[in-house]
Amino acid sequence: MNTAEQLQGTAHIAAAFKNHKAFIPFITVGDPDLSTTKKFVHTLVSAGADLVELGIPFSDPTAEGPVIMKASEIALHSGTTTDQVFALTKELREEGIEVPFLYMTYANVVFSYGIERFMRAAREAGADGLILPDVPYEEKAEFDAPAKAAGLSLISMIAPTSEDRIAKIAREAAGFIYVVSSLGVTGVRQEITTDIGAMVKLVKENTDVPCAVGFGISTPEQAAEMAAISDGAIVGSAIVRQIQDAGEGAVEAIRTYAGAMAKAVHKSK
Repeated sequence: MNTAEQLQGTAHIAAAFKNHKAFIPFITVGDPDLSTTKKFVHTLVSAGADLVELGIPFSDPTAEGPVIMKASEIALHSGTTTDQVFALTKELREEGIEVPFLYMTYANVVFSYGIERFMRAAREAGADGLILPDVPYEEKAEFDAPAKAAGLSLISMIAPTSEDRIAKIAREAAGFIYVVSSLGVTGVRQEITTDIGAMVKLVKENTDVPCAVGFGISTPEQAAEMAAISDGAIVGSAIVRQIQDAGEGAVEAIRTYAGAMAKAVHKSK
């Protein structure tokens, strides 16, 4: 039995933060196709990924900028379905990938599949957690209870606008807390000006659950800076853009880029 099978989702995610700051890359499953996605996951893990976010494509990804939106369009055009994402996840587990997997998708995807059925299938496939950026804290119960019942963590998100809700969100969080660095949608940013330190401080005052910063991180310097004031860095659009720009050379481009990002995150104190 591998690590992913031995540990329930929350414990498996927590273990990824145990030895150093966590590098968490994101890719959209099915961009450009399923077989290539599998290569990307193996590459990211070998390059140092501690957790991997797998995007389940959706036709209206409201939290995403143009890069990840395009990735969803490509994946849907190639015929990628939720069941295919589950099947690919299971294959990756069978091929020996043990890092935690987090699905990133939207409420409609889960609703249309059936909430309880989705959670059970996700866990059976080998996922550890779920991120639903369009489900606010006040409406999470409908998803949180079935997720817990299946052994999954519903990952809480806090943003600069969360303000007085941060403490409450932190106290009920499981797995890790996704700290959104900037207002708006995902995408590469030249500079991150939000006072992340103040947000993280409030989280730490209310929970021992680790927190990682995402949205806008694109350079090793940014990744190291964000990891230094939290427990890890999440990188999505910059990786997806590598895939779209590099074409047939995307696997090697990701290997080089993710390796540099992982090294920067792991060295941060």
